[in-house]
Amino acid sequence: MSKVEDLTTQQIAEQASAAMHSTDQCSQAMGMQIVAVGPGCANVEMAVREDFVNGQGYCHGGIITCLADTAFAHACNSYNRRTVAQGLSIEFVGSAILDDRLTAVASEQSRGRQTGVYQVLVYKACGKLIALLTGKSFERGGTLTAEI
Repeated sequence: MSKVEDLTTQQIAEQASAAMHSTDQCSQAMGMQIVAVGPGCANVEMAVREDFVNGQGYCHGGIITCLADTAFAHACNSYNRRTVAQGLSIEFVGSAILDDRLTAVASEQSRGRQTGVYQVLVYKACGKLIALLTGKSFERGGTLTAEI
């Protein structure tokens, strides 16, 4: 394994994301896929399954929130600094149904010494925006993986 000073910020983001996803049983059980990750950003995809649909036939808001939160987590942990959500808010502007493919696109808006602000937009495969999440992160210290 290369020393951390030999790695690019992109390589650090990819390795930190892979380390985090490898132990994230929730996102794995939900079928989430990390499509792209970079310093301060991440794209995560998931298909709406039958067990994600509420009593009205729409994807449950908590499922959409979980997808957005996962993208947020990968974006704010992309520096290999153990970081958690300090708070988040979500607005639903559309809906999803069974078999829709959703993509959460997270991007860093601000990052300080210990806190950051991230925006996550959730889209259906057709490009329609269905949710906007704003998350505030808090760096707890330590790394996700000791190798980098």
